[in-house]
Amino acid sequence: MAVSANLGFPRIGSQRELKKATEGYWKGTVTAEALHQTALALKRIHWAWQKSAGIAHIASNDFSFYDHVLDTAVWLGALPARYQGAGISQLGAYFAAARGMQRAGTDVTALPMKKWFDTNYHYIVPELTPGQTFRLQEPSPVAAFLEAKKEGVTTRPVLLGPVSFLLLARGTDGCRPLADHLGAVTAIYSDVISQLARAGAEWIQLDEPCFVQDRTAAERAALTTAYTTLAKAKGGAKLMVQTYFGPVGESYETLCSLPVDGLGFDLVRGAATLEQIRREFPKGKYLGAGVVDGRNIWINDLARSLATLEELAGRVGEDRLIVQPSCSLLHVPIDLELETTLDSELKGWLAFAKQKLTEVALLTRAVNDGRAAIADQLAANQAALLRRQTSPRTNNPAVRRLADGLTAAERRRAVPYAERSPQQQQRLKLPLYPTTTIGSYPQTPEVRQTRRQFLDGQLTAAQYDQFLESQIASIVGFQEKLGLDVLVHGEFERNDMVEYFGEQLEGFAFTQNGWVQSYSDDGPLVALCTVTDRPTGEGDADRPGDYPSMVLRAGRSTKIRHLSTDSACD
Repeated sequence: MAVSANLGFPRIGSQRELKKATEGYWKGTVTAEALHQTALALKRIHWAWQKSAGIAHIASNDFSFYDHVLDTAVWLGALPARYQGAGISQLGAYFAAARGMQRAGTDVTALPMKKWFDTNYHYIVPELTPGQTFRLQEPSPVAAFLEAKKEGVTTRPVLLGPVSFLLLARGTDGCRPLADHLGAVTAIYSDVISQLARAGAEWIQLDEPCFVQDRTAAERAALTTAYTTLAKAKGGAKLMVQTYFGPVGESYETLCSLPVDGLGFDLVRGAATLEQIRREFPKGKYLGAGVVDGRNIWINDLARSLATLEELAGRVGEDRLIVQPSCSLLHVPIDLELETTLDSELKGWLAFAKQKLTEVALLTRAVNDGRAAIADQLAANQAALLRRQTSPRTNNPAVRRLADGLTAAERRRAVPYAERSPQQQQRLKLPLYPTTTIGSYPQTPEVRQTRRQFLDGQLTAAQYDQFLESQIASIVGFQEKLGLDVLVHGEFERNDMVEYFGEQLEGFAFTQNGWVQSYSDDGPLVALCTVTDRPTGEGDADRPGDYPSMVLRAGRSTKIRHLSTDSACD
């Protein structure tokens, strides 16, 4: 029989419980014990959801207070010494590496942060030195597995694979992470895998996403070296090497030759990998088929995915097929049912993390019991897809006519730059290097409080406009006093920039609880194109830009997907 699996679940909590607890810990209003209790409560909920959805391989060790790559560096004992010292707790050192620490006797900046492949998630970049030593530290993936087991859930532990960890790390003082430390890191992983097997883990998932990127022969050889060693430590457990975010390309042959029990692939963004599987897949190995998109908020085309799964079952055998999302569900909101302001038609087109678990379970059932077993769900799914495809919300004939009618001349400036520039200079009379600022000025507590009063009906529109004019006059006067050449008005009239733009356009809807983690413990709400519902207003007063609508925090980005083109933009 085919089985269902999940590669990872969002950590933040449906009501941003982790965000609130973590920020409370940073402020000193939440104890470390209370923070750990919040984490355990969330994990219990997430395990229960996966179990009730019918997921056979439930993930553990996918939870993190900040970032899973940083977590890996911690349990490998690879946290730089500058974050540890007298009076700094283990949790304190962890957050010092994540966000820096400035206090009496300690002044350290955080480790670098980098985008997690082509997602909006950001990971902490490990820092390794030539003489780096490694030693297994707690909390380890074994502790996470035992924590779930104590709750009555036997999970599939998820580990960032050793080769990808080293490829993602940054070497200092001439260190070459992969070349210098592969043996030592693999030894720690072997210890962890051996402990997990003895603790009762049936499957162990090792993520090697770096192998969807172009890799050298030496890097692929390192993969073989590492897993030849790890396979000797697995005992009675099965090892699953998982890739995601694209096709594996030239690494396919190396991956297939690894002495592991299963290989997982992203078959949504990795259609080319599907073609490679069709040509050849190693006999006896399990295939993790990632057919449910873990990176967008649209419902799956169940019939299309089922056709792929049926074909793959015929190639590898139903008993060797694992149905799963294309990647961790970390990149989508948690629960569509929390969105009470979206209309039923729109909600019928959407699937968040919990709904994607249901899709995975439905597809698994259909593989095992036949299409008739989910005939009603298939029919409803196809009807929803058709409605989305033909809806006026996604197909505006007037807009399409205007776009199609643009002439070549209309796509270019009427006056070339060589002619415009002198005219602009004559009118503006700017110096050779004019001074200005970029974008808006800070949304001060006074601005946010006044906007809140206006949204709550405590101020009239005239009173609110008068307040905004006073703020603009003040900031313009400040710039004039400084002697800036090009002035800005501060943009006090708007809330978040992207939210404000969305409010002015047709074709966008705003979620209430569609939080997606960008980095740390929280991130923006997902912006969904279709209707122009007004946002409900501001959120936590202590965090600028924290709105229960389409929102960004400073320096962060979200994806807005327009239904008419199905294209994404930052």
